[in-house]
Amino acid sequence: MASRAGIRLTHGRSPLLSASASSSRPPPVLCVPLSKPKPYRRHLFVPLCRPLALRSSPGPSSYRTGFSSPVSSMSSSSYEKELAAAKKAASLAARLCQTVQKALLKSDIQSKADKSPVTVADYGSQAIVSLVLKMELPSEKFSLVAEEDSADLQKDESQETLKRITDLVNDTFSSEGTYSISVSEEDVLAAIDSGKSDGGPHGRHWVLDPIDGTKGFVRGDQYAIALALLDEGRVVLGVLACPNLPFTSIANLDGHSSENQIGCLFSAQTGCGAYMQLLHEPSAAKISVCTTENPADASFFESYEAAHSLHDLSSAIAKKLGVQAPPVRIDSQAKYGALARGDGAIYLRFPHKGYREKIWDHAAGSIVVTEAGGIATDAAGNNLDFSKGRYLDLDTGIIVTNKKLMPSLLTAVQEAIREQTQSASHL
Repeated sequence: MASRAGIRLTHGRSPLLSASASSSRPPPVLCVPLSKPKPYRRHLFVPLCRPLALRSSPGPSSYRTGFSSPVSSMSSSSYEKELAAAKKAASLAARLCQTVQKALLKSDIQSKADKSPVTVADYGSQAIVSLVLKMELPSEKFSLVAEEDSADLQKDESQETLKRITDLVNDTFSSEGTYSISVSEEDVLAAIDSGKSDGGPHGRHWVLDPIDGTKGFVRGDQYAIALALLDEGRVVLGVLACPNLPFTSIANLDGHSSENQIGCLFSAQTGCGAYMQLLHEPSAAKISVCTTENPADASFFESYEAAHSLHDLSSAIAKKLGVQAPPVRIDSQAKYGALARGDGAIYLRFPHKGYREKIWDHAAGSIVVTEAGGIATDAAGNNLDFSKGRYLDLDTGIIVTNKKLMPSLLTAVQEAIREQTQSASHL
């Protein structure tokens, strides 16, 4: 038995060799010499981002426009083990969240100072991700920028909630089977508080939103476990676990579908493209943003909650572009995943005045979209900068689309903002 950070940890079998662990590990990496090797000299090999024998999952022909053939990128990458760990962590956190959402109890909801609902799943998800990353990457310095801390859980009135979270974490590890692990309440509190890093421009920092779209989660709608890795201030990989997102397109369905296959895992690493697979299944297919060029043919996503984004501004922009389709309103960074696979062409987010975007609300989603061929900027056309700490300093809002639509979208956004500002000044 080996001990890590006070946690009793026993691997019944090596996760590197077990069949159960294979679903979250990257496929074998093919290495080729850069040049013809010379006798008695050290060879230089570069890993390719192309997994071997990767199968794309079936889907309706109308949806296949968002898919490419399985991985074809020839770029090198040094983040394969981190991506494998991130996918495993997000998938396990999603298991816990699914368990809670199926039997949501009134006592599971706490109230933070900002009045947003926080569930035991929020805390449990953060604990799971923290624990898995530390176990999978034991030799790496660990820094996590995350949404939750344990302050509320340490209050006397929260002891029953803490016990339930601890039980859920242990049950999740037990049911998944890769780890034989038992954690105490103190371990859970410590794991949650691992997320107190401030990030910044130097070193590596994990960025986590344990449940992005908490209100959607409470309603039984869309939410995501969003995990990304910063390296020297730049997002280099991202994973979105979206347990309630249909595997086929949600375009024009207002975020819902009768499709039987529910639950998606999106992943991306810099220079290697973006991929989607069924949650808890190993096979993945490369995805790409839609190729729509005519704004009139575009559809767009926006936040479900009017409190999260200025819907009237989005409507004004859509009118300027001549967009015919009504907006698709869904919660969380599931919007980034849906856009990355071609369900829609535009995502608009304009927070109310005074709100500061947090990096965990966009880090994972932004790299999934950009690796799928899209582009994400603020309203002035500036790239999103995740190197400034826990907050994103933006000009007005965030716009996401494909590269062909961005020029006309950016023009419409800036005109609409200018007109809105002038109108407000006359009041």
